[in-house]
Amino acid sequence: MDEYNNRCMDIFIIDDEPITVQRLIQALRKDGYLVEGFVSAKDAMASMPKALPKVVIVDVRLKDADGIELMRQIKAICPEAAIIIITGYASIDHAVEATKKGAFHYLAKPLHLENLRAVVKDALEHVRENIRRSQIDKELKKCGSYGGIIGVSPAMRQIFRTIAQVAAVDCNVFIQGESGTGKELVARAIHANSLRAGFPFVSFNCGAFTEDLVANELFGHEKGAFTGAATTKLGLLETANGGTVFLDEVGEMPLSMQVKFLRVLQERAFLRVGGVRLIDLDVRFISATNRDIVKMIDAGAFRQDLFYRLKVVMIEIPPLRERPEDIRPLVNHFVDKAGRKFNKTITSVSSEFLAPLEVYPFPGNVRELENIVERAVALSRGKILGPNDLPPDIFCVAKDPGVLRAEGYTLKHLEQDHILSIYQRTGYNQSETAKILGISRTTLWRRLRELNLLDKPDHKA
Repeated sequence: MDEYNNRCMDIFIIDDEPITVQRLIQALRKDGYLVEGFVSAKDAMASMPKALPKVVIVDVRLKDADGIELMRQIKAICPEAAIIIITGYASIDHAVEATKKGAFHYLAKPLHLENLRAVVKDALEHVRENIRRSQIDKELKKCGSYGGIIGVSPAMRQIFRTIAQVAAVDCNVFIQGESGTGKELVARAIHANSLRAGFPFVSFNCGAFTEDLVANELFGHEKGAFTGAATTKLGLLETANGGTVFLDEVGEMPLSMQVKFLRVLQERAFLRVGGVRLIDLDVRFISATNRDIVKMIDAGAFRQDLFYRLKVVMIEIPPLRERPEDIRPLVNHFVDKAGRKFNKTITSVSSEFLAPLEVYPFPGNVRELENIVERAVALSRGKILGPNDLPPDIFCVAKDPGVLRAEGYTLKHLEQDHILSIYQRTGYNQSETAKILGISRTTLWRRLRELNLLDKPDHKA
């Protein structure tokens, strides 16, 4: 399918009237299409296996073939091709027959070029969309992955389909999911499969800077805008022009900055700090948060109008504990990745290694699983990963799978117990705890606040 998509020819024209062929070739080439024309079906079919055209415009009555029957032969070579039937003998019966046999459209002679152009444009988009869908299905059947994201669960398969659909539409996307679920991977997959793929993908963490620094990093500044601004600096938005900007932890953006950013989205232009000249902006925004954005809006912590601007399409990534069928393929993927990193060969993963992971709540989600597997590969002395290669904490939480079903004791409780266990073991060191859990310090801080553990007198940053 990739080979078919990458071949150079857009359109074949088959008509036994040389004047018609030349007229259509000239018109469509002016529109930027790669076009080849034929006055015989024999010559066209001989060239078709090499060129694999995406659209075929064929006369229903040819000197050496019947156009309706020729459709079957074309489909055998180019199953994804859109076929446009043209004829000077238009009739309802012909149109019905052609459509039943797979024609994309039916046009009567004399052809109106504007009508033909519109049909050709729709046909090419139809073919491209079918190719995208086929590629997704092919990748899923092959290895349960898409765009570098691993998953075989129904939830992840649906996300893969959504990625493919939204990638083709140049709209803003909002991704919601817990820390470590792979929100940036989803954003990168959307960018990589979009028409902006040849332009920059720029990631920006909205929670890592003060308001002044957020403005400076996003918008850049003019020379002399403030003390120390010795030269003009381009902001991330300017360097990303034509591409995609990924706003990570967008829920952490200060309210006053949200107002400025909303104006940028509305006007599709911005000023550098200290600047007076508007700079046009052509980017797609993909935003992400691990917070409940609806609750934030209700609490007045996030602007509803900004949310609606950013959320043309919403993608919610479920936590790993809700899709245990993804654990095995993820483990296999991370074992291969860690093996290359540490130059070690792991030939297999035992069921005893997998069993505790399949009942573990994973507060750090996929990122935590990767850390667990990477540690196991790094410290393993053999070629088969077994239970001794897992950290002891896994067994403390997962030693009794029945606890997951105990009345009144939820996965939330397990998660809290595990965080507290690690936090105590590190001597209340937040940096070390976050590293072990595979989550950011910002996320850990919020979890500790929920557990009322921030007032520990001896906690360490």
